[in-house]
Amino acid sequence: MFDKILIANRGEIALRVIRACSEMGIASVAVHSTADSDAMHVRMADESICIGPPPPSASYLSMPAILSACEITGAQAIHPGYGFLSENAQFVQMVEDHGLTFIGPRAEHIRMMGDKITAKETAKALGIPVVPGSQGGVPDIETARRVSAEMGFPVIIKATAGGGGRGMKVAADEAALEVAFRTARAEAKAAFGNDEVYIEKYLQRPRHIEIQVFGDGRGNAVHLGERDCSLQRRHQKVLEEAPGPVITPEQRDRIGRICADAVARLQYAGAGTIEFLFEDGEFYFIEMNTRLQVEHPVTEAIYGVDLVREQIRVAAGEPMSLRQDQLSIRGHAIEARINAERLPNFAPSPGRISQYHAPGGLGVRMDSALYDGYVIPPYYDSLIAKLIVHGRDRTEALARLNRALNELIVDGVDTTIPLFVDLLKEPDIQRGDYSIHWLERWLEREYGG
Repeated sequence: MFDKILIANRGEIALRVIRACSEMGIASVAVHSTADSDAMHVRMADESICIGPPPPSASYLSMPAILSACEITGAQAIHPGYGFLSENAQFVQMVEDHGLTFIGPRAEHIRMMGDKITAKETAKALGIPVVPGSQGGVPDIETARRVSAEMGFPVIIKATAGGGGRGMKVAADEAALEVAFRTARAEAKAAFGNDEVYIEKYLQRPRHIEIQVFGDGRGNAVHLGERDCSLQRRHQKVLEEAPGPVITPEQRDRIGRICADAVARLQYAGAGTIEFLFEDGEFYFIEMNTRLQVEHPVTEAIYGVDLVREQIRVAAGEPMSLRQDQLSIRGHAIEARINAERLPNFAPSPGRISQYHAPGGLGVRMDSALYDGYVIPPYYDSLIAKLIVHGRDRTEALARLNRALNELIVDGVDTTIPLFVDLLKEPDIQRGDYSIHWLERWLEREYGG
């Protein structure tokens, strides 16, 4: 087992890893930019080291700075959290070349799943169901017209190197195809430096279902059920729950076994998430995230496992402690992502926290790096807290979330707390009857966009 781990991240996820290290008796090293010198993850770690100025490119994305921090502090392994360098194959290779351990999958798997076309082809070869679409990239509008006509409209054009909804456009018919195609390519070029796109059949009312998988890198793997992440704004998840309100035990077992088998055949190491669109009882592969997800706590809640602890164990070469026949669901969990944003336009709202009070009580977990007087910097993602609740069933979890939201106090900045209070009043939310398009339509109606 490692003696010391460096966490190459910030905020609540850095705290999450620091806590796991503490429970395992492992020393932790926090890295931080000059803007984060007073951050909670810096205060909670056993050691901290400044790696650069506020811009992520000069600090949290600086591979030389992070590797130098390992050398200075004597850390033997790096946990990347999520975002930043967590899915950067070049960084993983550099970590290994420096004789350090990356707590996550191998570079080859990150590279394989980082390219959307390669990922889809790999998934198909492994027996994972995929959305009908083009065979590889679509180079020009003439090919786009032919491919779209063959599969039928509407279609969606996606950037090969895409993510977060960028380089993604829907064409309802042939008349809209050319503008959508050219716009998607331009966005992809600007965002990722790669204008290659591919085309898929556009599903009308799907849900976003993701399967949590975990492998030991030696051909053993398990699945930990699904999370429903259908409540999204501009392709960004807002609320997640597990298990999915519309997934039957038979569907869970079927798709879970397919995903676990695929991960085992890849000899994948660590945590991963295979994401699907789900419509009319069928699953269609979107992508695989080769890291810990923001919403991993809802899976931890219903299965009673510590995914970060398991990541560290497997990276250190210890046997995976998870066995499929010992994994069973207990109750229902929901996560609300609390952002420092101003409604109704969701503009970032950085600033000083004048008062912070976290909710408590049975079945309530608050993952946050906030404290009274903390200044939220303007340089990073606006996620400031994750409120996770667990109940015996979905009805109890919803009631517990409503109660916890009313206990939560974050003063000094604008937040999305009122959004969740309003959402929980909606009959569709109470019934679990929503698709990936539901939230944006509701926001248009309630907030004007």
